[in-house]
Amino acid sequence: MLETIKYIVNRFAEKQDEIEYIVNENGNVVDVTIVLDESDMGKVIGRQGKLAKALRTIVRSLSVKEGKKYNVEIKSKGEI
Repeated sequence: MLETIKYIVNRFAEKQDEIEYIVNENGNVVDVTIVLDESDMGKVIGRQGKLAKALRTIVRSLSVKEGKKYNVEIKSKGEI
């Protein structure tokens, strides 16, 4: 699942080498925090959050196969 998230995020982010993925697994719940550079925030989130919402929809539909619940959060480096 993480590979799918990385693939989608890398399509929109310009500073791909500065992206961090923090994964916390707690039973059937997996929290994925994507930490981006400030300049990439708007590109990955999209207008009115449409890209972020689409990413979460894709992850939710793929997670049914794994039997886990994924929570995707997008933050800038200044927020961590």
